[in-house]
Amino acid sequence: MVVLPDIRQRGGLGEDAEARLEEGQGLARAIGIEVVDAFIVPIRAVRPGTLFGEGQVERLAVSIAQSEAELVIVDGSLSAIQQRNLEDKLKRKVIDRTGLILEIFGERAATAEGRLQVELAHLDYQAGRLVRSWTHLERQRGGFGFLGGPGETQIEADRRMIRNRMARLRRELEQVRRTRGLHRERRQRAPWPVIALVGYTNAGKSTLFNRLTGADVMAQDLLFATLDPTMRAIRLPGIEKAILSDTVGFISDLPTQLVAAFRATLEEVTAADVIVHVRDISNPATAQQKAEVEEILTDLGVIGDEAEPVPIIEAWNKWDLLADDERLTREAIIAQGIPDRTVVPISAVTGEGVDALLDVLSDLLTGGAQVLDLTIPASDGQRLAWLHAHGEVLAETAGEDGETLRVSVRLSPADLGRFTHL
Repeated sequence: MVVLPDIRQRGGLGEDAEARLEEGQGLARAIGIEVVDAFIVPIRAVRPGTLFGEGQVERLAVSIAQSEAELVIVDGSLSAIQQRNLEDKLKRKVIDRTGLILEIFGERAATAEGRLQVELAHLDYQAGRLVRSWTHLERQRGGFGFLGGPGETQIEADRRMIRNRMARLRRELEQVRRTRGLHRERRQRAPWPVIALVGYTNAGKSTLFNRLTGADVMAQDLLFATLDPTMRAIRLPGIEKAILSDTVGFISDLPTQLVAAFRATLEEVTAADVIVHVRDISNPATAQQKAEVEEILTDLGVIGDEAEPVPIIEAWNKWDLLADDERLTREAIIAQGIPDRTVVPISAVTGEGVDALLDVLSDLLTGGAQVLDLTIPASDGQRLAWLHAHGEVLAETAGEDGETLRVSVRLSPADLGRFTHL
C-alpha cells in the first residue's frame, strides 16, 4: 500500500499530489512490488511520534486489512521513531521514500562502483535508524573477567561498525573519483567532445542513448532503469567521433545520502561539452520535473551564476504520445523561443526528430569555429591526420625548409584546445 502524506503546514503538494502519488506507485513497481491500494493523506499538523494523527493511523489499519497489504510505503520522509511506531500500530513493515529508492538502487547497481555508492548511502541511512531490538544485552562487558566495568551498548557497537565500514567505503569511492578524474582528463586531451544525457527518471534517456549508439542499455518503462553511467562513441554530421554519456535519472526529493554517494558519477556531467536534457514532454508534471533536474544541476555546479556556461539542449521526448492540440501548443512555445535553451522535439522510440537533434549538436560543437594558420612538422602525421578528421582543412602548403607544413584550418574553440594538448 502506497500512502502519500500531503503536509499542509509545509505548503502542501497542491496540483502535483496526484502525479506524485503515481510516481510513488511507479517506484514500488520498479522493484516488483504489487500495489493493491494507494491514496493521499492530508496532514494539518505533523505528529512527532507517528507523522499521521490517531484517526488517520486507524484508517490506515482498516485499509491494510481490507486490501490485505503486506508492506506500507510512506511516500515521504519518516524519522526512525515514526517508522517504528507505525510498524507497531499497523503490524506491518513500513518504509519511507528514501528507503524505497535505496532498495531500487541496491537491486539495480551493476558495477562495483555502483554497489559501493549504494552501500554507502544505505549505511548512512541506517546509521540513524538503529532502534534497539535487543533486551537480553544491556551492555557488552569491558575489561577482563568480572572486574571490567560497563562496556559499550550493542547499539554503540553497531554504530561503530557502521562508521568504520562507511569510512572504508568513502576511501574506496575517493579512489574511484580520482580514477574518474584521470579518465576525464584523458578524454579532454583526446580529440572527442563529450555529450551528457541528463533528465528525470523514466524520461527516455536510455532509449535515446540506444537509438544513437546502437547499444543495448536497459531501457524499460521503469523508474531508475539506468543506474550505472554508460559511455559510447557516436558520429555526428561533420564530427568523426563524439562520446555520449548516459547518466542516472534524477527524481524529486532524491535522498541526500544518494546525492552525496553518486556525486562521483554525476561529476561526468560537469565535464561535458554539451548537455542534452531529455524531458518527458507527455508527462503532466514535466515543468516540475524540469525544475527538479535543474535544481540538482545547480547543486552540482553545472548551471548557475558561478558555473562555467555549458550549452544545454532540451530534447522534448515522447512527442509521439502528444495529442494534436497538445502538439500545436508545444510547437507555439518552441516558436516563441526559450531563453538560453535550444529545444528539439523528438521521439526516441520512433526516431522522429533524432536527426534534427544530431544536427543541432553538430552545430553547437562546431559553432564559433575560426580559421587558423598552423605550422607543424611535416613528419608529424598524427597531428596532421587529426586536423583533417576534426577540422575543415582549407589549404596545405609545404614550408620553404621542406620540413614543415603550413595548414589553414577551421577549428572550433573546443577542438583548438584539444589540438594544443596533442
